[in-house]
Amino acid sequence: MNGDDDVLAQPTRRRLFALLSTLGRSASTPELAERLSLHPNGVRTHLQRMREAGLVIHRRGAQPRGRPRDEWALAPTARPGGDPPHAYGTLAVWLARSIPATPARLREIEASGRRIGQELATAVAPSPEQAIGDLLTALGFQPEIEREPEGRLRCRLRNCPYRDSVRENQAVVCTLHRGLTRGLLDRLAPTATLERFVPHDPDRADCEIEIDGLAPAASQQP
Repeated sequence: MNGDDDVLAQPTRRRLFALLSTLGRSASTPELAERLSLHPNGVRTHLQRMREAGLVIHRRGAQPRGRPRDEWALAPTARPGGDPPHAYGTLAVWLARSIPATPARLREIEASGRRIGQELATAVAPSPEQAIGDLLTALGFQPEIEREPEGRLRCRLRNCPYRDSVRENQAVVCTLHRGLTRGLLDRLAPTATLERFVPHDPDRADCEIEIDGLAPAASQQP
């Protein structure tokens, strides 16, 4: 664990770093304390420790009257986790917002998702449902899978890892995910078909997937 990881392992400091990232500007000690429902003195102590670690910088902000106030902002060179900053979530939201959900574009998006699914489907597992479940788990969907007789599989996704992007453009994001699911089947269960793919509210999740035509697991084959 590097120095930044050590500093941000403390929950309050981790919350302060996340809050400053969300605000996208400098903020005073009292404002940060109020937003986190903490005492300013304790918040100031944590911010000082974060400044020593190179995660935040301290400024003196001018006011109409009185002396300048203390303000804190993310340090331009901050590298939490040892890596340069990233904004994948923000970029995904912007991209979702910028893509029109026209029929032609949605066909293109599903085809792209299918190719992505084919690239992802490199898992080796005793059964197609285990491979599909492992991949959906790795992608953050928290799948709940039920195998039925005659090669049918029902799956409910208990989490939507793309929820911020879905709020911006559900048609585009869920179409991409449907294509991704088809691509997984192309590689992991070529005889199967995606019978149902029903998106739901991203904050409540519980999206539904039904697959038909799965071959029996190796352990079940005669």
